[in-house]
Amino acid sequence: MRLLAPLLAAALVATSCTESGEPPAPDVLRVGLATPATLLPADVHDQSGWMLTGALWTPLGDYDPAAGKLAPRAAESVTSADRTTWTVKLKDGGKFHDGTPVTSQSYVDTWKAIGQEHWRASPVVKDLLRAKEITAPDPLTIKLVLDRPSGQVPALLSSPALVPLPASALASRDWAGFARRPVGNGPFRLDGDWQPTGGKLVRVADAPGKARVIELKTGDAAAQYDEVKAGKLDLSTVVPGDRHEAMHTDFSQRHVMWALPKVAYLGFPLTERLFSDATVRHGFALGIDRAALEAGVLGKQVDPAKSLLPPAVAPGERSSTCRPCTFDAGAGKSLLTQAEFPATPVHFGQSRANWLRPLAEQASGAVGVPLAPEAGTGPFAIDLDLVTPSPQEVLAEIVKATGYSSDGFADLLKSAGETESADSGEIYRLAENQLLRDLPVAPLWSGHGHAVWAERVADVKATAFGGVDLSAASLR
Repeated sequence: MRLLAPLLAAALVATSCTESGEPPAPDVLRVGLATPATLLPADVHDQSGWMLTGALWTPLGDYDPAAGKLAPRAAESVTSADRTTWTVKLKDGGKFHDGTPVTSQSYVDTWKAIGQEHWRASPVVKDLLRAKEITAPDPLTIKLVLDRPSGQVPALLSSPALVPLPASALASRDWAGFARRPVGNGPFRLDGDWQPTGGKLVRVADAPGKARVIELKTGDAAAQYDEVKAGKLDLSTVVPGDRHEAMHTDFSQRHVMWALPKVAYLGFPLTERLFSDATVRHGFALGIDRAALEAGVLGKQVDPAKSLLPPAVAPGERSSTCRPCTFDAGAGKSLLTQAEFPATPVHFGQSRANWLRPLAEQASGAVGVPLAPEAGTGPFAIDLDLVTPSPQEVLAEIVKATGYSSDGFADLLKSAGETESADSGEIYRLAENQLLRDLPVAPLWSGHGHAVWAERVADVKATAFGGVDLSAASLR
């Protein structure tokens, strides 16, 4: 019996050791993630990039699209008396990780650079940055004067694409170098250069119970999932499709799923005679089995659409699934017959989206229309990576991609954009309903993220535009 206690203790230590045989430090969080495309905030378009932006920067505020309200973060307030002139008051004492102060001029100069560079900032962000006037009247005040009223400014200003860059980066314009070693104003700083294999974050200010250091490791999602199970990682921020079912057993109380700012549509060429009739477009929409594609080519990384506006930006939930979002092959065939759609091969547009060809084969078979062997000027893929929580961005992108035009819709979109953000949700739903009737695009799905974590980790939270909040995670 004397040998039992030491042997049991040794076994317990072994189960909590790292791959190197050393137990994890009590204030170090080991995180697995997919390789981010960039760490330059205005160019980020993937969830790993959003997560690291959230760790390295503090945005002006966090916007809740359902409530239409902004919770200030780096900002003290964002106000306007007429929705044309907006005033942003910054909290005093903000600093970049290089020790220089974050001032209103930091934002003005950064936004000017975003307007000049070929980064991924969306058209609605670019439009905001073309304001008649963006100035810094004093070190803690930003003034925006628009050429027309907009109630969406709080939502747009919350975008992680609009966080400030330090004066040194703006002066050098060495964006590749800055992306390797970004300097933000957030809860963590990057220790050394970012490497293809990962990097290390160090917390700027003490936070008892939270991680002081975060070791980031890029790699295969399935391997990282298994490493969390084995105690070699503390948190994996990607869960592959073949682990989804096991996740509920392996990490029954230690997993989270959240909406991502990613949405996909099947766009219709409205100027093509074959697709000029909305009845035809509805027929094809009903021929898409979204659940089958989600379980197949999409690897369970999406949620089939229930509405045109995705959860990440929707002003509340719809009461039911929209009709064009459902799979009903019989009804789809009937609509095409009603529209006298010819039995001619349909050409689906060229796309890098891996889902377009399987969707084309599925929908063509479901509604009984032959599929042309080559790509052409038919239905096409629309994959959007959103950068703001405003419905304005989604709707503007749909209009841009399809050339859809309607005086009634244009009036609704204008009215929603000009209305106070907290009151614009109902108008956006009216605009969405018109698109669901006219159907220039068929809603397909929106992205979601997953994370699983070890027993020593707690308080794991995630948001659409920030991913996992690394600053909130606790260690025990």
